[in-house]
Amino acid sequence: MEIWKAIVVGIVQGLSEFLPISSSGHIALVQHLLGMRGTGAGAQQDITFELVVHIGTFLSVIIYFRQRLLGLLLSVWQKDRTEERRMILWLLIATIPATLAFFSARGFFEGAYDYPVLVGGCLLGTGVILLLPKLLRPREQEFGLKHVIWMGVAQSLAILPGISRSGATISAGLLSGAQASKAAEFSFLMFLPAIGGGILVKLKDLQAVAQSEAAAAYACGFVAAFLSGLLAVYLVLQTIRKGKFEYFAYYCFVAGIVTMVYFGGK
Repeated sequence: MEIWKAIVVGIVQGLSEFLPISSSGHIALVQHLLGMRGTGAGAQQDITFELVVHIGTFLSVIIYFRQRLLGLLLSVWQKDRTEERRMILWLLIATIPATLAFFSARGFFEGAYDYPVLVGGCLLGTGVILLLPKLLRPREQEFGLKHVIWMGVAQSLAILPGISRSGATISAGLLSGAQASKAAEFSFLMFLPAIGGGILVKLKDLQAVAQSEAAAAYACGFVAAFLSGLLAVYLVLQTIRKGKFEYFAYYCFVAGIVTMVYFGGK
């Protein structure tokens, strides 16, 4: 794997993981365009590299929310931290729908990455999802279990490449009446158990990375994903605070149409 390709994919992963434009969809499309996705001998290498860049974005969330996460960790021993203990329970509840969906239809979800036209269609779906809160304007309520459940269900839909995880979960929170900043923060915290579980499932694929000829490319991809992930978290939170979240919908519409036209003609 060329280093420049690893850096490009790492940047795309980091930005699209947290910007509501679907990292899975963009990674699949970029890999198709760069000739990195296939079903032959190189397929396992692609899976390992995807794992490496996901670890990069995983670390970016930990760094950005380090104070919040420290409070959650301390609540395990300090029983007076009731809010943090409740947040841990909510995160576990929100992870259940996506876990059940993934293991009940794993082959379908993973196979979807090989169909770029389908990815384009899902990007159009993401655009619609991002516009709904602005169009429906639900009444704002205090963040609670109802919002957690809706955001968890939305995360299960985002396993499909092209459906944005952050876009679907934040929109679900907004549609169910959650305050925008609370929905955004919970969406990013939801990312940790969801992706952390996926990393654990595929951890065995990392065993040969250090000895691999592509070790330098993996390292560059990891750093690119980490740095661009930090930037993306900041951009999303700023966009949410300014009430401009739906602007990403227009990008998804353009990206979805271009993808379907380009790959549909092949």
